Amino acid sequence: MEGSVVEVKGQKLYIEYNQVFKNRPTLVFLHDSLGCTQLWRDFPSALGKAAGCNVLIYDRLGYGKSFPMFTHERENDYMETEADVLNDLLNKLEIHQAILFGHSDGGTIALITASKYPEKISAVICEAGHIFVEDLTVKGVRDAWKAYQTTNLPERLAKYHGGKMEMLVRAWTEIWLSDRFKAWNIEPILKNITAPLLFIQGETDEYGTLDQLEKTVSQVSGITEKFIIPGAGHTPHKEVPEIVLEEAAGFINSIL
Repeated sequence: MEGSVVEVKGQKLYIEYNQVFKNRPTLVFLHDSLGCTQLWRDFPSALGKAAGCNVLIYDRLGYGKSFPMFTHERENDYMETEADVLNDLLNKLEIHQAILFGHSDGGTIALITASKYPEKISAVICEAGHIFVEDLTVKGVRDAWKAYQTTNLPERLAKYHGGKMEMLVRAWTEIWLSDRFKAWNIEPILKNITAPLLFIQGETDEYGTLDQLEKTVSQVSGITEKFIIPGAGHTPHKEVPEIVLEEAAGFINSIL
């Protein structure tokens, strides 16, 4: 898919948008805390083809080829703000039937968006999302920060994020490791989610326990499916892409 930069309420976002299916929903992919459009590789296109849906991928503000619009200091509600940006992007592109596929932070943003803007969201696929802070998540973030300081991770990330790399790494690690973020919890808004939900999580996810999955599916108002993958960690769509592709396509086709 060819990429372009679109302006949304003064913010400039890099997007890749493929419109090939008439009268079909658009799959919108939301990357994780250190991700970007490029790091999805060919998974979005493969799922779009399997489900017969259009595909939109974009770099969240400050990531990849989108313009840097934040400092490393984030507020506790930064993912709520990202949900508002997504809503503005959907309005800009006139997308009225969106199926959100979010990974990690992207999964959380997908849940928040579905709770705030239910009229636009046809379904949600949440992969390894978070609805509250766990000790395991904090440990995972701390380990990632250590890897950033002691391995070639900065070099690898700079390939995708350029000069924004250090800012986004600090933005992610500092908020999740802060004392003020420990009480963050979006469980009260889950009841507002009426769209069908598929929650995918690796059984050995190093950033969250299965409580994230179980407490989410038990509190949303729409129909739910859960898919726990034995032996998989935090990124099932990369670790076992064929399995995730089959499950996600089957879910989408079952609700359309």
